[in-house]
Amino acid sequence: ADAKYIDVMERTLYNGLISGVSLDGTLFFYPNPLESNGQHHRQPWFGVACCPGNITRFLPSVPGYVYAHRGDTLYVNLFAGGKATVETAPGKSVTLVQDTRYPWDGDVRITVTPDRARSFPLKVRIPGWARNEPVPGDLYRFLDANAEPVTIRVNGTAVPPTVEEGYVTIDREWTPGDVVELDLPMPVRRIVANDKVDADHGRVALQRGPLVYAAEWPDNPNGKVRNIVLPDTNALTPEFRPDLLNGVAVIKGRAVGLSYDEKGAVQKVEQPFMAIPYATWANRGRGQMEVWIAKADAAAKPTPAPTLANTARLSHSASTKFIDNIVSDDEPRASNDGRTYFDWWPRNGCAAGSSLPTTTAGNEASQRRCSESEWIEMAFAKPSTVSEAAVYWFDDTGRGGVRVPKSWKLLYKDSTGAWKPVESADAFGVEKDTYNTVHFKPVTATAMRLELVMQPAVSAGVQRWRLK
Repeated sequence: ADAKYIDVMERTLYNGLISGVSLDGTLFFYPNPLESNGQHHRQPWFGVACCPGNITRFLPSVPGYVYAHRGDTLYVNLFAGGKATVETAPGKSVTLVQDTRYPWDGDVRITVTPDRARSFPLKVRIPGWARNEPVPGDLYRFLDANAEPVTIRVNGTAVPPTVEEGYVTIDREWTPGDVVELDLPMPVRRIVANDKVDADHGRVALQRGPLVYAAEWPDNPNGKVRNIVLPDTNALTPEFRPDLLNGVAVIKGRAVGLSYDEKGAVQKVEQPFMAIPYATWANRGRGQMEVWIAKADAAAKPTPAPTLANTARLSHSASTKFIDNIVSDDEPRASNDGRTYFDWWPRNGCAAGSSLPTTTAGNEASQRRCSESEWIEMAFAKPSTVSEAAVYWFDDTGRGGVRVPKSWKLLYKDSTGAWKPVESADAFGVEKDTYNTVHFKPVTATAMRLELVMQPAVSAGVQRWRLK
């Protein structure tokens, strides 16, 4: 009987829950990241498949949350088109029919048909987002106040929108066919986090109605969003796009894109901006996504200037895994930094004298095989001179089965297409939490290859690989 709980449920339903399923219903997320550099994607199944099972159990229960009652008092909690009959007591029932395009707009029409004309209280929820409260508590707040009033009418007559515990109470004699009309204004709102949330300093999130929005790579210039600055004064407008993502309301405006030039100076370019409902991201391939968008230059991540590594075509022996993050401009905090890395798991290193597949029980575990060696390649757009390589290893000791490798080496492909080892007196280091740098005799290469041998019974991974 307190709408703050339904506010939390609604935010979960429209954002955190449904984002876990692809638009075609066949792929699933385990996490709900608020930023991505392309490493996140839904997949058809998991070794421990609790996510798909929980979705299939929960979705059929949603109709049971739309309405509730306590004795004769009837609660309208959620807004969704449909028909329901609520039995408030033996021999007493009320049929309710909702007509609405919610969450795309805030117009809700509820036809109330009791089994016979009688008096009872109908409590209609006014969502927290429509009352300038994005969530219960002080974790988030709207940057600006919405002055547009919520209106509610019964059979065309206005009802004072007096809110108690998040509900407007309409206590009257109801007759079959009475109509309640609710108008919830849906301007685009900017949200900022509590100052104690360090990661969100200088950033803003966007919300319209119950929907949280995200900027995604296909909709913004150069496929980049982490370099965007969205000033507080820039106007934002909604637009319904029936042709996009099965039909969604998007948010459009103007922003500033930041990038580094070859001298390390930051360049600024005004550009169009667009955001989509967070629940619909990652349905158009891998790429950048961000919910908390910089509103000040210091919070943005300017697109790096072209380098030998970040302009190379990457490939690797694990075949299907995403690898682009190893040339990201984000610096690892440590070897166990789980934000952006690449590994060969579930492939493990072989025990001495063995190269046979293992037979560990379990789904993904049963696919593990021991590996003699693995590799990563950078293919260059044109022959390039290289004399230095630096590798920052991924190692999740204490959390998983990935360790620094047993050993590694560097090869280059010359103009004839032959792979040759580099000539270096430096040690090929496997230290954690630092770059392992190797200087070698300059080579003119069309590609470079990092080959490694994994430790027995564990996998290996790379945080970053730099070339000069």
